[in-house]
Amino acid sequence: MKLKLLFFCWLVQFISVQAQNSVTGSNANGSISGKIIEKKTGEPIPYATISVKNEGKVISGAISKDNGTFTVNNLPLKNLTVEIQFIGFKKYESTFTLSEEDKSISLKTISLEEEATVLNEVAIVKERSTIEQKIDRKVVNVGKDLVASGTTASEMLNNIPTLSVDAQTKEITLRGNSNVRVLIDGKPSNIEVGQLLQQIPSSSIKQVELITNPSAKYNPEGMSGIINIILHKNANTGFNGSINTGTTFGITPKTNSALNLNYKVGKVNIYSNYGYNHGINSNNGYVNSENPTREIEQNFSFRNRNNSHLLKLGLDYYINEKNTLSFYTNRNQTHVDGQSKSDVDYFDNTTVYLDDNPAVPGGVDPNDPNTYIERTNRDSNQMSRNENENKNQTYDLVFKHDFDKKGENIEFQVNYSNTNNTENTNYIDTVFSPTVVSNSQNRINTETDYTQFNIDYTNPLSETTKLELGYESRLQNTMSNFDNIRQTSSAENNFDFDRNIHAVYTNYSKKWNKWSAQLGLRAEIYDLKANFESISTITSENIQKSVTDDIFSVYPSAFLNYTPDDKNSFNLNYSRRVDRPSIGQINPIREWTTPTMESRGNPDLVPQFTNSFELNYTRTMKLGTVTTGVFYRRINDEISRVTYVDPNDENRRIMSFDNFKDNNAYGIEASANLKFSKWWAANLSADTYFKTVRGIVQNGITGEYESKEIDANTFNARMNNTFTANKKLRFQLFGMYRGRDLNLQGERKAMYKADIGATYNIFKGKGTLTMRYNDIFKNMHFAFDGNIPYRQYGAFYWESRTFYVGLNYNFGVGKNKALQRKQRDQNETQNSGGMF
Repeated sequence: MKLKLLFFCWLVQFISVQAQNSVTGSNANGSISGKIIEKKTGEPIPYATISVKNEGKVISGAISKDNGTFTVNNLPLKNLTVEIQFIGFKKYESTFTLSEEDKSISLKTISLEEEATVLNEVAIVKERSTIEQKIDRKVVNVGKDLVASGTTASEMLNNIPTLSVDAQTKEITLRGNSNVRVLIDGKPSNIEVGQLLQQIPSSSIKQVELITNPSAKYNPEGMSGIINIILHKNANTGFNGSINTGTTFGITPKTNSALNLNYKVGKVNIYSNYGYNHGINSNNGYVNSENPTREIEQNFSFRNRNNSHLLKLGLDYYINEKNTLSFYTNRNQTHVDGQSKSDVDYFDNTTVYLDDNPAVPGGVDPNDPNTYIERTNRDSNQMSRNENENKNQTYDLVFKHDFDKKGENIEFQVNYSNTNNTENTNYIDTVFSPTVVSNSQNRINTETDYTQFNIDYTNPLSETTKLELGYESRLQNTMSNFDNIRQTSSAENNFDFDRNIHAVYTNYSKKWNKWSAQLGLRAEIYDLKANFESISTITSENIQKSVTDDIFSVYPSAFLNYTPDDKNSFNLNYSRRVDRPSIGQINPIREWTTPTMESRGNPDLVPQFTNSFELNYTRTMKLGTVTTGVFYRRINDEISRVTYVDPNDENRRIMSFDNFKDNNAYGIEASANLKFSKWWAANLSADTYFKTVRGIVQNGITGEYESKEIDANTFNARMNNTFTANKKLRFQLFGMYRGRDLNLQGERKAMYKADIGATYNIFKGKGTLTMRYNDIFKNMHFAFDGNIPYRQYGAFYWESRTFYVGLNYNFGVGKNKALQRKQRDQNETQNSGGMF
């Protein structure tokens, strides 16, 4: 910001001087030249500011070139002073005299000495996190307290107010809802979110933006809004990097490592990032059902080995002051293999004798060969071995042009990705009394092509108004083949899914006195074509289903901010959102199956629309910052899970999706970032959500469908304390409570845990050693209890109690260059130089 101001002032003065000199004429024909280098390394310093003064007033100046050289022309022939400045270095000042005999003077090589406070690390991280309320988002500036609270982004996000990450499924929720989009540096990633968050080290995260009511500029999908993770961007010249590595010890050890390299010279910045994740995850659980006359106990165990690699290569080319070209490519490969086991134990193994020859007198005789046995309740188990391979490649190209007017720019972005997933799972099903063993196999291959094109234009119409315009196209094609091979029958399932979305948007913002406002409108054309086909190779039965949608929708947004003083800020906002059915939600082909349950989609689903309102208040005090807020959502045609009895097998249940009736949801939340003393700081948050859930469920006794409505609420709280022992050593104490949650068919039990940890700075502050003990009381697990269509209750457990030890180390020889930092950080959502 200082460099911008300095450059602007110099430019105004320089133009003024040129105008004056054009009048004075021939006396302004002197010049000076020279070269600027770093005293310590001898490297040239580009973009340093050279000011020429006459009697204390700046009369001319220049900016040094990439090689450090400069020339200042049209100087008067008299005694003058030259002043050279560059952020991070001591100011250089010298006098010289121009005359008729010596009109041109060479100052030769000028060596600038570093200031004692120069910063030369890859990333400067604050001691503690802070929370800032902006007009359309809440920004969490990540400090060392949050960095130490989790080795990966997945673990760290679980400590941020209103966010939750499921420890088992890695599903991320915002305000208790999983309909949320995750962006990295403002850009979507086609890598599965749970996996991506496992690959990003917490030390690479600079900020987390919680955009609960996104403006018209953003894709409107996701009822709960957007989570934008902003990564540290290297602002140093030369060669720099960081390494993050650690091991988590649970039932089995797991490793997570990342290497970040950056080389910047002149106008070019080259970077690469590599992440590696390896480990075995062990989970187990049980589900007990009280279906009358079919009461059962089910026990499950899972063991999966994960091995993943994520590589990113990128290039930023600063063509000149007004044009920047950036390119990166991602390569991700994940291999998962494992095994699972499920046991089904009926309380009552019913045996029924049937006579297939009514002519035989005397009725049913178990010893009669004409009598056969039908067992309606038979114990069983299923064992499976699975192997899954996922490959993703992404290419992204961005060109940005800055116009002459300050703040006016246009950005073009093209993003293409290809994802290929293969799965091969073998099942061995055993049914007892009498024993029958059957084998089956699932072979699945899915390929997705995704292309996105964006044009974003920003024009500050005045000092108090700004206009944003943009266009976006998203083209997605997914093809999948699912072969289910059994001993007695086989089926081939295929689907082709095409979804194209074209959108235009505009935002207009204005500031006046203590008020600021922004109005936006986004219009989208949504085109969907999906074809599903299932072919039985035994019966030659061919089932086909097509889904088409052609929808035009408008999404308005509005924001109003009032800041009466530096200590208080009020924010009121509104936006319309949409949640469109995903492939898995509409695909009628079976997704997975167990002896008693299977999952499939519903092709008749329609989009879910949400009108969201928010009111937030932020108070800044000497002790810290407190933010409170309330929100209300009106949800139309809510999409949710539903379970019903398989009409072809009363012992099986089908889990699917359906559109329920309209729903209301509202909540209250509060968070605080407080520093109680020099040695104790804390992040505290609590929230409670209320919703009315309406829908159709199936009665487990009569089998009839009926309307049901419930009022549900949940309460969450978390606390993250940081205790500073000295400049090098800090301790963390974290606790969280996630309250129970109700749905139409039952409740999810409350979850809670406590973690302790410590960080120690090593290698003169360039390295950090982290240790953490998670779930010290071993309370964390998932449990549920439901009564529809009949009572079911159960719990699932994972490796929640673990010990982690890790190391983060920053290295490099570069020095911070203000112009490059300005170009890299002026737009926080720019993806240049980010990690993933």
